[in-house]
Amino acid sequence: MTDTASPTQVPDLTTGLPLRLPPKLRAAVDAAIRTAVDERWAARVWDRDTTVWTDDPHVAALIANRLGWLDAPEAFSDRVDELNAFAASAVAEGFKAGLVCGMGGSSLAPAVLAHALPRAAHGIPVAVLDSTDPAAVAAATTASDPSETLYLIASKSGTTTESLDFLAYFWDVEHHLHGRGPEAAPGEHFVAITDPGNLQHFPHSEAFRSVFLNQADIGGRYSALTYVGLVPAALLGLDLDGLLGDARAMAERCRADDATNPGVWLGASLAALARAGCDKLTFVIEPRLAPLGAWLEQLIAESTGKRGVGIVPVDGEPLGVPSVYGHDRVFVRLGRTAPSDWRTSTDTALEALAAADHPVIDLGLEAGAWLGGEFFRWEFATAIAGAGLHIDPFDEPNVTESKDNTRRVLKGFHDDGSLPVATPLASEGHLRLFGDAPLRLTEPVADVAGELRRHLDRTRANGYIAIQAFIAPTPAREAALRDLQRILRDATHHAVTLGFGPRYLHSTGQLHKGGAPLGCFLQLVAGHPDDVAIPGREETFGVLIDAQELGDFASLEAHELPVLRIDLSEDADRGLAELRTVVDRALA
Repeated sequence: MTDTASPTQVPDLTTGLPLRLPPKLRAAVDAAIRTAVDERWAARVWDRDTTVWTDDPHVAALIANRLGWLDAPEAFSDRVDELNAFAASAVAEGFKAGLVCGMGGSSLAPAVLAHALPRAAHGIPVAVLDSTDPAAVAAATTASDPSETLYLIASKSGTTTESLDFLAYFWDVEHHLHGRGPEAAPGEHFVAITDPGNLQHFPHSEAFRSVFLNQADIGGRYSALTYVGLVPAALLGLDLDGLLGDARAMAERCRADDATNPGVWLGASLAALARAGCDKLTFVIEPRLAPLGAWLEQLIAESTGKRGVGIVPVDGEPLGVPSVYGHDRVFVRLGRTAPSDWRTSTDTALEALAAADHPVIDLGLEAGAWLGGEFFRWEFATAIAGAGLHIDPFDEPNVTESKDNTRRVLKGFHDDGSLPVATPLASEGHLRLFGDAPLRLTEPVADVAGELRRHLDRTRANGYIAIQAFIAPTPAREAALRDLQRILRDATHHAVTLGFGPRYLHSTGQLHKGGAPLGCFLQLVAGHPDDVAIPGREETFGVLIDAQELGDFASLEAHELPVLRIDLSEDADRGLAELRTVVDRALA
């Protein structure tokens, strides 16, 4: 008798995973996970087999020197006693606050740890300064008593402009306070976190209280589970054994050679969805855990946004109804598994999005020291996504462009005594608009709302709008900007990202210039009525942040990306209020 049974069906690897995918995407995601499993990507990553990412010997050599993060949970577990002793000594000697002075990977992980986990009774509060706006520097100075503050100067290279300028400024502050603070020299208020061989770039480092040298083979954005995150965590009094233990448990799970590997299925899925056009990775994060979004944003944007491809992370955008989104989204929910008002309302919104054929990934976060596991899960997943996108997830080829432009602007300032002045396209109230070459060389509308509309109309069909705010971050300003983010999203159906400058230059800046040319950029600037000097520098902090904005504007313009600068005047809050009404008119 002839066997007429149907051929054996290959099981769908997405079955059992927390993925809700429309049929047209499920096959692509399943194929991507199957490739990663069949080609043993996880084992090869752990074996430091760089052919997962490249066949180019030069690139392979560079990647081989960027895989130390794989061992960080284990390696730094041996340093917990050292870190706890350092923190206990600082508290015992009268320090009552810590301030991390760094950018990008050096600042984002400490911010997550300080906000997402409860500070212990024996710990001290730790804040982060990653803005060169003089108002932000002044606010950080007065937020705690400098005579009782420990400054953590963090820079992997030792040459980060912002970190060194913060060091110069706070060293001067402490120098003037010396003699009426704790019984310590000014240097006792400073700690360096850097790589071996780079301490020479830190002035006065021979007098610092402590120096923590990381492994040189760990990139900045993969450094959350190193001294970058653990020194602030120790001062906060967090359970370092629990944090690293959770990371070790996740690392062990990421050794699995099948589709249950949490780093493999997540990374392969994100790469497959991006290749299918769902490249706007939209985070839906429990409010208390919200700072995790900024850390994820940097990790993913800087790792995948290059060579004309990339995943665009969207952080902080409030959930909307399905009709306000284009077909380029994937939603990832990160929240506790226990019932809550947030989870209930979010469940309803995500169910509606899934029913409208938007892909949804639901990552329930377990109770306990979950954060260490999430750090490692996403690091591993991002490395896997890089393999799926055929790029090196550990380099940042476009990061230096804006830095080089900023240096050129500052050289002009040193030579001429002023920054370049442009002619506005249009002015109204407290607002002035300045355009890139395509806007400047065409007939102006001569109306602020009209010029804004003309700019927004240049957003590509599958593009995104990026708000880049070179102003001091405050809760009120962030709320106003989040409102603008929502309004622009609802009216245009484009993803809208928000970043404060110069922080985003060390986060999403690589994606903006090196990823797919999909961004339409709105840069917001303001005056500096109360500027702050940088000791030993000709420029002030106000000049520095203005030069950083001008440098990035020039870089975006050189890449032929649409960019519009909006000057909010010296009263940034009033300017933001006026901008809200202009946006309403432009979108009417």
